Amino acid sequence: MSISKTIQCRPVPAISSELSQYHPVIQQIYASRGIESSLQLARGAAQLLPFTLLKGISAAVALLIEALQQQQHIVIVGDFDADGATSTATLLTGLKSLGFKHVEYLVPNRFEYGYGLSVEMAEIAVAQGAQLIVTVDNGISAIDGIALAKKMGVKVLVTDHHLPGNELPDADAIVNPNQPDCDFPSKQLAGVGVAFYLLLALRAELRTQGYFTETQPAPNLADLLDLVALGTVADVVPLDTNNRILVHQGLQRIRSGKARPGIQALIDIANRKAEKLTAQDFGFALAPRLNAAGRLDDMSLGISCLLAPDLPRARMYAAELDSLNVERREIEQGMQQEAQAYLQLLSFASDELPDVLCLYQSDWHQGVIGILAGRIKEQYHRPVLVFAQGDAGELKGSARSIPGLHIRDLLDEVSTQYPGLIKKFGGHAMAAGLTIAEERFDTFKLALNFVAKKYLTPELLTAVLYTDGDLGSDCLSVPFAQLLQQAGPWGQAFPEPVFEGGFVIRQQRLLADKHLKLMLESSDGVLVDAIWFNADNKAWPDANVKKIRVAYQLDINDYRDQQSVQLIVRLIEKIG
Repeated sequence: MSISKTIQCRPVPAISSELSQYHPVIQQIYASRGIESSLQLARGAAQLLPFTLLKGISAAVALLIEALQQQQHIVIVGDFDADGATSTATLLTGLKSLGFKHVEYLVPNRFEYGYGLSVEMAEIAVAQGAQLIVTVDNGISAIDGIALAKKMGVKVLVTDHHLPGNELPDADAIVNPNQPDCDFPSKQLAGVGVAFYLLLALRAELRTQGYFTETQPAPNLADLLDLVALGTVADVVPLDTNNRILVHQGLQRIRSGKARPGIQALIDIANRKAEKLTAQDFGFALAPRLNAAGRLDDMSLGISCLLAPDLPRARMYAAELDSLNVERREIEQGMQQEAQAYLQLLSFASDELPDVLCLYQSDWHQGVIGILAGRIKEQYHRPVLVFAQGDAGELKGSARSIPGLHIRDLLDEVSTQYPGLIKKFGGHAMAAGLTIAEERFDTFKLALNFVAKKYLTPELLTAVLYTDGDLGSDCLSVPFAQLLQQAGPWGQAFPEPVFEGGFVIRQQRLLADKHLKLMLESSDGVLVDAIWFNADNKAWPDANVKKIRVAYQLDINDYRDQQSVQLIVRLIEKIG
């Protein structure tokens, strides 16, 4: 069972004359994504928003300059996902390039210490002699951990991008575009983006103070943009103008052969080509391998890969990450089969799915529940929360939402209406994490669905695949596909174009029992290859169907240095 999707063309507002230099189809694509000015398409580093708009940046820089002057022992506390890993590597590399000599990092193991600067992590940092703790991609909710560090005489600088709760931690400085009264226009910075901005501000102040000399010139912080780009895409933050600049600049460095060894090793192990890397490769090839360390083992392995000084060592780490990713996929597949079996039983008991799906099984792996929640959300178009065993008597949950429902705000409302039901929670609009008591799982499920009913309209619960309309056969070409790639980077909230059209099936066969390979003919006789990954092998191939309507992405198949157009099928509707 799964929820059927409908194909619907995006509405296109009036197209601004400022977009007239682009191909007509690309003009339409940009307009439908809210682009009205060429300034919104800027991709030069000079067009990045100024760091001066970030609240707390001056206090943060002052803390770091004091630490530099005294060569204090700094401990960076990161997070166990790809954003946390790239944030840690970015800040550590950047600080060392600026002359800091005593910098190390800690990253919590999700199975022992949980998320962020917890009390336990603060104790470890203090025991290691930290004089200044700097959080990356966490800290805005670390009330108790920061209080302990301050009590022990250690200063704390928080850099984060997550939404704050009602109480802010008593840190010496906080840099977070989402904290109250911060004027930074882009609230979408990933944790790695915040860390990068901190380094930009620090370098600028050091330059003003005359710190750099001929023998110690200012470092080129653009060297860090491959890390920033990877972390930004991996964390699935919306690609607004500022984030697109960061991602584009990082991709350009990688394509020009300037990737650091760790990222180059991840590219190699994923069988990608650096000179043709796309933002989608970050999300679907590199990030899963990096994330596998935090999901199954310890993210220190991923950070070690990113910090590797040479390619041989980086490849060693990348091979370990690849093995973990294979293991992660196997675990996930088993969990997904069990979840599907549960949902099939549910479908026999009811004509409708609940508005929110809450799933739990005692032997599910805590490190994979987020991926499972995302997969089920895609199949059923429902907000999904998946739980696994946590500490004694507790369940750890991972939530994924659908457009239109802010999952972190929903959890906040549940917590307010039912005090004590949720022990801890945090996250974003589309993803969140939480902890509840095992004995209260059923109560939580009822409360969550009750509160969610106020927001989940039938329209929100209808799965729609939006397209950019029909694409003429003259655009089914390698040159136009290249134009599309260059028009990005594409990603969250700036989606890669999807087109629709009617075709006649000339050939169809299954590859590896799961991928549908097609030869299609357009209405005016143009033949084009297509592939539908993970197609329904019970429904396809279907020799009785010849005419179909297809929603697809335009791709370039590069085989033995020969390029040809290929359609990546997203959905097929049978016509006849």
